[in-house]
Amino acid sequence: MGCFQSKPAGKPLPPDADAALPPDDPADPEAANGADGAGADGDDKDGAKRAVPVFREFGLAELRAATKGFSADLIVSESGEKAPNVVYRGRLDGGRLDGGRLIAVKRFSRLSWPDPQQFLAEAAGVGKVRHKRLVNLIGCCAEGDERLLVAEYMPNDTLSKHLFHWDKQPLPWEMRLRVAHYIAQALDHCNAENRKIYHDLNAYRVLFDEEGDPRLSSFGLMKNSRDGKSYSTNLAYTPPEFLRTGRVIAESVIYSYGTVLLDLLSGKHIPPSHALDLIRGKNILLLMDSSLEGQYANEDASKLVDLASKCLQFEARDRPNIKYLLSSVGPLQKQKEVASHVLMGITKTASVLPTILSPLGKACAGMDLTAVHDILLKTGYKDDEGAENEQVQEMLNTKKFGDIAFRDKDFKTAIDYYSKLVGMMSVPSATVFARRSFSYLMNGQSELALRDAMQAQVCMPEWPTAFYLQALALSKLGMETDAQDMLNDGATFEAKKQNSWRG
Repeated sequence: MGCFQSKPAGKPLPPDADAALPPDDPADPEAANGADGAGADGDDKDGAKRAVPVFREFGLAELRAATKGFSADLIVSESGEKAPNVVYRGRLDGGRLDGGRLIAVKRFSRLSWPDPQQFLAEAAGVGKVRHKRLVNLIGCCAEGDERLLVAEYMPNDTLSKHLFHWDKQPLPWEMRLRVAHYIAQALDHCNAENRKIYHDLNAYRVLFDEEGDPRLSSFGLMKNSRDGKSYSTNLAYTPPEFLRTGRVIAESVIYSYGTVLLDLLSGKHIPPSHALDLIRGKNILLLMDSSLEGQYANEDASKLVDLASKCLQFEARDRPNIKYLLSSVGPLQKQKEVASHVLMGITKTASVLPTILSPLGKACAGMDLTAVHDILLKTGYKDDEGAENEQVQEMLNTKKFGDIAFRDKDFKTAIDYYSKLVGMMSVPSATVFARRSFSYLMNGQSELALRDAMQAQVCMPEWPTAFYLQALALSKLGMETDAQDMLNDGATFEAKKQNSWRG
């Protein structure tokens, strides 16, 4: 029958670097270019899923090519001496399955992580934390003296740009509330994944994806060096306990979240001490961004100011927890149904080159099972498929009855006949496996459907149908990233076949 085959996802990582992707939080009904470079996993407005690549170790040559030799023209951010690193925009080579994808590459100083295994282990741990509110980490590299992180690219700038250096319009009040809510969701997910420390949370760490949705950079989940330097911003914005002890605790993240709330409220980078003086003096109007006049209810603004004040308490034990943040900012959302890019007045862009799919590929991608069934029926069998099998009458009858059941959508009966046929054939048939795979799928047996689709690939390694059926089964199993990979593979082989015909 042949053995199952799987594709390598890059160089092997340390034993604890398994990068299985957890599904988005089912309790959450909702589903940029800048200082952290910046697309991310999430739901498109039409319900389609954009795939996040599996975390892997990149080769230095691949990242050098993606950034045109770490060209200065592709630098999107550069930090100072306290946390020396540079972030580049790059594009992966079109020859790979993830080719054409825009990426952000963070390059550390040579002395930041002397031990490559420590760096790889730390990066792989961060790579496990996946969520639609995060700019997800998709890889790393530790070759020679180089230490590099690779993340999804965000095409629509940072919160800092939209608040402090806007061109066409100031960030609307409703969008500011959405930023506060989404970042709280991201921190809550990190907390659930036991990543309670987020380093140097500020307006540069919040980036906007192609939909205009705000996302929290995953770079902040990883220390700037093995020494744990966590804050590179002005000391006036640094949590008091870090100034006292040099240590970062979970409550430090809450303090930094409070400074982001101040940014959202004022449209300026106001030192927390000054902001608290204004709040205590009940001079809230002096704190608020004048460009927001008429956009908010005073009650809502007061609630957000009050939350900021709680987050900025000097004693860490007096600050609220992340669940409190969520319960405070969630009810303030008034325009949930309006897309972020509409609120922001930006044009949607794509960070991944489009994949051209055949009708079968489109049907599988869209989970249109009726269309898949029709196409499989019309495709029939290859002329020479099974020619090496002895064409005994019993085998022909078994195949005939299986095909009739498949045509009539009696999938349980089709499974029985095709299973009997598989046992009879001396040379396995890719089409039989494909039809039984679809029958399993219609019978609610997705794992068996995936197995048969893989067997079809073993029989015919470059048959697009086998890849498309794997994509369908993987989607049913909730493995969206792997499903997208299979769709891309199928499209690649389809294009290869068409090019050979033209030649």
